[in-house]
Amino acid sequence: MDDLRGRRALITGGASGIGLATARALLDRGARVLVADIGEPPADLAAAAVRADVADPAAWPEIVARARAELGGLDIAFLNAGVASRESDLDRIDDAEYRRVMGVCADGVFYGVRATAPEIAAAGGGAIVATSSLAGLLAFTPDPVYTMAKHAVIGLVRALADRLGEDGITINAVCPGLVDTAILTPAMRAAIDRDRFPVMAPEVIVEAVLDRIAGSETGGAWVCQPGRPALLYRYRGVPGPATHDRPPDELSGI
Repeated sequence: MDDLRGRRALITGGASGIGLATARALLDRGARVLVADIGEPPADLAAAAVRADVADPAAWPEIVARARAELGGLDIAFLNAGVASRESDLDRIDDAEYRRVMGVCADGVFYGVRATAPEIAAAGGGAIVATSSLAGLLAFTPDPVYTMAKHAVIGLVRALADRLGEDGITINAVCPGLVDTAILTPAMRAAIDRDRFPVMAPEVIVEAVLDRIAGSETGGAWVCQPGRPALLYRYRGVPGPATHDRPPDELSGI
């Protein structure tokens, strides 16, 4: 996707990490960009910005209003904001920390899709991409709450694909492995350095995001690992009733 002139994109968590790298890439390709973050983006980023907590449903009308005012609407939403608890012991995670992680990682995607999908549909269609994680596909024991939230992102993406497709909207999740962002703790970095495990730059994930914006596939979880192109994760079918009956159309997927 070398030419995105005329496209209008919202990026949550766009002040740093994968979100910032994606904002720069979209701007370089001619798109107009609105960054939503609790922090300030770098001064040299030529994007509109709004300070907002994506976990707060009351923030989303303002985010969408700013997209209309600054960009003239939306064609693309990259719902990327995320935080981790960095705690494996549930007894050490208080309610406030639990809500913080679930609020940003899961609620922020739910509220984001709910708020942006009508705007993208009104523009004639477009793309929604959400950042999940390998922790959304695997049992990541160091942080079970983060793992729970990232599984939820993929579930939402898969469940909404058909409905949003009726409005010309694709929706996909990108699932990075280890990326050089602030989510990596000093202890994690020390272990990575000790074992010489490869860590991706945020720009590597940008390519997967751009592919999902350009592509026609929808409802997918795209695995991003060092040295590989993004790969669509293939789910195995679950066993049906022993009678081999098919569920009603209204309950398709069961």
